[in-house]
Amino acid sequence: MKEDPVFDNPKNVKKIVMGFYLFLAVLMVADLILPKHPFFPWERYPFFYGVYGFLAYVTIVFGSQYVLRKVLKRNEDYYD
Repeated sequence: MKEDPVFDNPKNVKKIVMGFYLFLAVLMVADLILPKHPFFPWERYPFFYGVYGFLAYVTIVFGSQYVLRKVLKRNEDYYD
């Protein structure tokens, strides 16, 4: 009696993705409702930390792709 793993069934994957979207929506509503205690004035904007995190992620990905690749990449015949 062999059971299928959870992620092999497309219905289960769809349920998990919808759960993530629901959790995201709950967090966004909580960000609007819960009181904030900002240290800097720009922390008062709604969804500031989400936008800040996304921009930091994009900066890291593109920075590593265009800057670090040129520094770390070696020629094809480097070890010959």
